[in-house]
Order: sequence, then C-alpha cells, then structure tokens
Amino acid sequence: MNDEIESTEDELFEYKTIKVDKGQQPLRIDKFLMDRLPQVSRNKIQRIAKGSGLQVNNEVVKCNFKVKAEDTVVVSLPHEKEQIEIFPEDIPLDIVYEDDDVLVINKAAGMVVHPGYANYTGTLVNALAFHFKNLPVREEPDRPGIVHRLDKGTTGLMVVAKSDIAMTNLAKQFYDRTSERRYWALVWGEPEPLSGTIEGNIGRSLKDRKIMSVFPDGEFGKTATTGYNTIEKLGYVSLVECKLETGRTHQIRAHFKFIGHPLFGDIEYGGNRILKGTIFNKFKQFVDNNLKILPRQALHAKTLGFTHPTSGKWMQFDSELPDDMKQVIDRWQNYLKNRPD
Repeated sequence: MNDEIESTEDELFEYKTIKVDKGQQPLRIDKFLMDRLPQVSRNKIQRIAKGSGLQVNNEVVKCNFKVKAEDTVVVSLPHEKEQIEIFPEDIPLDIVYEDDDVLVINKAAGMVVHPGYANYTGTLVNALAFHFKNLPVREEPDRPGIVHRLDKGTTGLMVVAKSDIAMTNLAKQFYDRTSERRYWALVWGEPEPLSGTIEGNIGRSLKDRKIMSVFPDGEFGKTATTGYNTIEKLGYVSLVECKLETGRTHQIRAHFKFIGHPLFGDIEYGGNRILKGTIFNKFKQFVDNNLKILPRQALHAKTLGFTHPTSGKWMQFDSELPDDMKQVIDRWQNYLKNRPD
C-alpha cells in the first residue's frame, strides 16, 4: 500500500487527502478507506458519504463509487464533539413568556445559542445556566433546555424547555413539523414569483464546509422546504416573510442564495456586497452605511407557535423587528421614495 495520505483541518473538519497508488484495482470507496483509515468505521464512512463528505477528483461520490489508480480521494472527517463545561454567566435575557414548562425568549443579535468551538462563553446556554437550575437535557449535555437554534446573527423568538416533559414534547413537535416558525428577511432583488416555495436538499458546501449549499437533484444533503411571501418591494431589495417547513442549518440563507436573492448583509452567503442597483458612488455609500448599521444577515424569527406540552393549548408569539433591521428598512423605504425614476 503506497498511497500518499495528507491531513489538513479547520474548526469543523479534518480533511484526509489520499493519492491512490498506481497499482490499485477498482474498489468500492468505503472498503478502500477502511484499510487506509483504520480508526474510521464503515458506518461512519457511510454517514460521511450521506453528508457529501467524500470526494474523488473534486467530485462528490457515494459509498458504492469505485476508486482506481491515481485517483485523489478527500474525506471530510467531522471533529469529535468536545465535552464542554458550562459556566453560568449573568447575561440578561429578554423573556417574552415563562411558566413551569417553557420559556420563550427574544434572542439578541450576536448571541450564540450553545457553547462550541471558539464560543465557550457568552452563549444563551451560559445565560440559562445562571438564571435557571436543572434544565432538562436530551442527547447533548452541553445544551440544557435547547430545543431548536438560531444562528448567531439571527434575532428573534426561541422556545426553551424547562421540564423533561416539555423537552420531549417540543422536540417531537419540531421533528413532526407541527410547530410554526415565521421569519422576516430583507433580501437582494425581487423574488420571482413574489410568493412561492423554495425546495432543494441542503448539505455542507463542497467548497467551504463552514456554510451550506443547496443540492436540487436531491442526491446529497437533507430535504428542505421554505415557503415565502413578499411583504414589500423596496426597489433593489425586498422584505419577505418565510415559513419554515423544515429546520435545516442556515436554511433560509442557503435557499435564498440558491434562487439568486441572498439576505442583505449576509457575509457568508454573499449578501454583504452590492448585487442590485447603480454603480454610482452615492448608491455605494448608501449601501455601505446600511451594512454598518446592520453588520449581519437581515433575518428575524418574528413568529413562533407551538402546542403547550402540558396544557395542550396552542401558544402563539409575535415579536417586533430589532432596531437595526427597522432602521435599514426605513432607509430603503426613503431611498425608494426619493430616487429619480
């Protein structure tokens, strides 16, 4: 076995690059990797393949792909999860509703939901640990009370479980898609049609594993569906309401980039540069000033609905847009009114 194996890594993955030797006969990639990566089980290799983590000669492949002489194989190995100690921190929470079973909060921009790589403190979980004792956990002990997540730059409503019954019940509602989540987003351009549904599997990007990509043919990733309706057309941007039918990582952000309308200010998905409008310096300055006011994706979890885990009553909550998003929308409204025809 003369294959050359190299390793590189980032905060999420370790990448194993294997240059297949000249004498290799065609062999299924899962069997091939079991010999080259003895610390990785065949089941794990199959899971990696489902997550589009196997590439041969820069093409994503499935487990039944057969490698051959002089192929270049790249395997994306997720880092093993760290056991993170949670330190209670006196961080204020914007509590919208609370009883013995559930807590509904309005998450601020810039707050990470749970500790992880490079974010061990200052998270929502650290705040919850200070304000509440003995929150329930499911599979991940460093995420007490957490039923669902919002991205760091996304604001808005989240429900937290305060009891074991609530944790189990709410998790099932999110899994069964019986909860309701509606977001408001400011996107570049005008979606066509103005109301519709975006469908396409979502999985890790093949070029940048820190972000998500849409795989419309369904071969990779997980199924994802986002309904949307345009609330207001503002010239070069539009305010839209999105309804999540599924809850994939970065779903709204990835879906709107996929249809050519990334969220305004979204650095990771290309929304932080001018995509529509003029080339004049005055317009560029206007956009730059807006990006300074809103240095994040323009996305707010505005509405949240779920069945109360013990009373069985339907609970519906609505929240105001945060000030930074309001201010930018107002500026775009004024720009539209005052721009020359």
